Amino acid sequence: MSFIVKALPEVRLYLSDLIRILYEKEYFSFEDNAIEYVTELVSRIEKDLPFKVKKPAPESFLRYGENLYYSSFRKNRETIWYVFFTVHYDEENDTEIYLIRYISNNHVIAQYLFL
Repeated sequence: MSFIVKALPEVRLYLSDLIRILYEKEYFSFEDNAIEYVTELVSRIEKDLPFKVKKPAPESFLRYGENLYYSSFRKNRETIWYVFFTVHYDEENDTEIYLIRYISNNHVIAQYLFL
């Protein structure tokens, strides 16, 4: 079986905007560092998501899709990214497709995950 990780257009747009946000809010002094941070995050998600523990998403996130799961990715001591996704199986190609529907971090959504 093979795996494919895809993201909805709005998720890709958010990740693209995240570079600008991280730089403008001075989380990084150089734009290249913000680009590297987001690029590494995306690469790790694409590579590791199919093998991570997946948990059913809390009800407050079901607006992003039915049968929604999430997995966490620790980026550093302070920040954990949460990736919300659905899993679809393509029988013809024997492939699991992980469709990312929402992504955020503990600074924004932790209070909604641990009710």
